[in-house]
Amino acid sequence: MLASATEEHQPFASPKIGWAEQHPEDWWRACGIAVRKALGKAKLRGEDIVSVGFSGQMHGAVMLDEQDKVVRPALIWCDVRTEAQARELAEKIGGERIIQLTCNPALANFTLTKFLWVRENEPENWKRVRSVMLPKDYVRFRMTGERAIDMADAWSPEMLDAAEINPALLPALFESPDICATVSKEGAAATGLKSGTQVVAGAGDQAAGAVGMGIVAAGAVSTTIGTSGVVFAATDRPALDPKGRLHTFCHAIPGRWHVMGVTQAAGLSLRWFRDQFGAGHDDGRDPYERLSEEASRIAPGCDGLLWTPYLMGERTPHLDPQARAALVGLTASHTRAHIIRAIMEGVAFSLQDSFTIFGEMKVPVHNIRLGGGGARSRLWRQLQADVYGHEVEIVEAEEGAAYGAAVLAGVGAKTWPSVDSACASVVRVAERVSPDPDAVAVMNTAYAKYQRVYPATRRVFNA
Repeated sequence: MLASATEEHQPFASPKIGWAEQHPEDWWRACGIAVRKALGKAKLRGEDIVSVGFSGQMHGAVMLDEQDKVVRPALIWCDVRTEAQARELAEKIGGERIIQLTCNPALANFTLTKFLWVRENEPENWKRVRSVMLPKDYVRFRMTGERAIDMADAWSPEMLDAAEINPALLPALFESPDICATVSKEGAAATGLKSGTQVVAGAGDQAAGAVGMGIVAAGAVSTTIGTSGVVFAATDRPALDPKGRLHTFCHAIPGRWHVMGVTQAAGLSLRWFRDQFGAGHDDGRDPYERLSEEASRIAPGCDGLLWTPYLMGERTPHLDPQARAALVGLTASHTRAHIIRAIMEGVAFSLQDSFTIFGEMKVPVHNIRLGGGGARSRLWRQLQADVYGHEVEIVEAEEGAAYGAAVLAGVGAKTWPSVDSACASVVRVAERVSPDPDAVAVMNTAYAKYQRVYPATRRVFNA
């Protein structure tokens, strides 16, 4: 790593329960600033950069008009307003048939249902739409003027036909390390890069993040706790869950796939607590570090307190946008620290649900690497090892999907002959954490109780 930089963009707006929207133009603004910051930190000029990679949130629906202006704010990955459209697709095509065609069920989170929602509920906006794309592909469009998308984020022709979506609206299709465009004059002016610099297709945040962590061969698994939580396994075949609880997509590596489970509100659960109840006395440290330290005073199992992290509905394993978070088992002896630790344990339990399904599907798990903000917490690292009952690894580079996008750019530039050789060269393990046998026993018991909470509360919220 020579340098990295970030620039905040606006958080998502939620005008109604279950809605989540962002302004694509703000992503592009932040991108331009961050790229210039990174170049400045590394003391590099735009001419020194030979290739650019992209990553970004999956499932967001960006719609442009004939002047290439954004038609409306993007409906992003955690927006679940489209439950009716998902249900209509399943009824029209058949739930099992959709899984056969795409390896996934029709979910309210997915991009297609968002286009259908706009078509049905905002017909005047839909009439203006001349092209559609995902978030990272919009940022690349602004940098290059080219419409492109990678295999992992792409589409099924049969689904387009059934949904009556014109394929002409969609970008051109490329493998993730393929060169698909070059930086335009406008892109160069906004970022400080050189006009004509080659650009690769890149990948969504999960596939690119997995590349950045070296999750490229069957048996390699990552768990990432960011706003959402993801358990990601590389596979050499499309691993199909007949119940649709896990998602199967093409990997960022040509000829490979991945299967993943998703927790909607992983790190978001802890952020929600921080925003609503504070992070304790400000002593100059990161607020999440203070919360983690507070939670570490409590023994594993939280004296029976359980948290189900369904603040935004839930995908794996419930596929239920109406699922609701629950704090169960409170007594007068529980403290604020108990609640914080219960949230952290609940997120780990929700990720363990994916490992449970991996076992059913016989997806191999040889090594587990941790990523995202959750991997920076010593407590959360140990807690995950104890919940999974498996040693976990931390890699040196913390930049996640951005690091993976840079690796893909290097493959496109022929710095390495393949993604596998690139990862073998640059991905290094910095730390290994072994599970504590006593804590594993406690966590197994708590997880069994956790699994009983959703069926019990579902009757309350879906009555």
